[in-house]
Amino acid sequence: MTILPGLLDTEAIRKDFPILDRTVHDGKKIVYLDSAATSQKPRQVLDALNDYYERHNANVHRGVYTIAEEATALYEGARDKVAAFINAPSRDEVIFTKNASESLNLVANMLGWADEPYRVDHDTEIVITEMEHHSNIVPWQLLSQRTGAKLKWFGLTDDGRLDLSDIDEIITEKTKVVSFVLVSNIMGTVNPVEAIVRRAQEVGALVVIDASQAAPHMVLDVQALQADFVAFTGHKMCAPTGIGVLWGRQELLEDLPPFLGGGEMIETVSMHSSTYAPAPHKFEAGTPPIAQAVGLGAAVDYLSAIGMENIARHEHAITEYAVRRLKEVPDLRLIGPTTAEDRGATISFTLGDIHPHDVGQVLDEQGIAVRVGHHCARPVCLRYGIPATTRASFYLYSTPGEVDALVEGLEHVRNFFG
Repeated sequence: MTILPGLLDTEAIRKDFPILDRTVHDGKKIVYLDSAATSQKPRQVLDALNDYYERHNANVHRGVYTIAEEATALYEGARDKVAAFINAPSRDEVIFTKNASESLNLVANMLGWADEPYRVDHDTEIVITEMEHHSNIVPWQLLSQRTGAKLKWFGLTDDGRLDLSDIDEIITEKTKVVSFVLVSNIMGTVNPVEAIVRRAQEVGALVVIDASQAAPHMVLDVQALQADFVAFTGHKMCAPTGIGVLWGRQELLEDLPPFLGGGEMIETVSMHSSTYAPAPHKFEAGTPPIAQAVGLGAAVDYLSAIGMENIARHEHAITEYAVRRLKEVPDLRLIGPTTAEDRGATISFTLGDIHPHDVGQVLDEQGIAVRVGHHCARPVCLRYGIPATTRASFYLYSTPGEVDALVEGLEHVRNFFG
């Protein structure tokens, strides 16, 4: 058994995750290496969901009866937990959405409909990067097509980093918004937030950060980031699917228009016009994802009890070990950073001329779950001239033994394809 410094007590932690005891393909114990796609859920979150539905299920903010008030308290209590988790100055800056994609679309649409000084139009520019998830590319493409704004982006270096050599030419006085990922979902690259934010602030551009691959794995302090908006999703951080978060600065949320209209987001409605509720409810039209928010609150409690610093330390040790072991595999090419420094717990690679889909299928026969494909980051694959990658991603329950199983599995893949 491999022992690495900085590891969590994974034996105890794994007992909280029932699915990790599952077997597949004639009794092979599952080796789950796809947490970048979605994390597994601990009993504490599953129990919170069951308790909500069994004892407190009602619509929020409307009823004056007991269980409706309990449901509202649980839902708004989850907002309090998330605000504390990300060090938000105010709970009213935390907006619940259904996922990070909706959060990013919300921002893009607000800026397209906004009045000056926030409006994006044909005289302005939008800046993204070549390593973005499609969720942080397509909304800006749509906004650009609708408004005539020019879409620009930072390219990538050969080792999977952002090329900021021309930052002053990319982010200019015309730049209205700069939107980029904190941690790449395909390569694990941790981006230099400070340098990008500093340049954006010099020209008065708004900064949007996609923290979907950061919030589950490291301390996320929105005040320290100095961004204007931060988006992330619950299902990658031990919470249920169907719940996302958009954090935005209070003054922006007050000034910007809503994205969706309907119940809850209004103050008054007549047949001629409507006025809107203050944030966050201004951006939460209709019945919200109540149970999912309760589950997110339970997930925040779970992760906070372990400590995000401890989780980050554990994942760094696992990633460092994985990079070292994968470099031992013949014909394997790492896509992105080739060291464990300044990278998250996600590693993409190719294996000779074996298609990643074939790699994934053979690994699955051994009980090893990895991701294959573009990972919703096709421009990265185009940049490096590859059809797709195999991606292994780790979390607080990952072990060195699972890394060893992956390496052994890849040797089996190589033998299988001759």
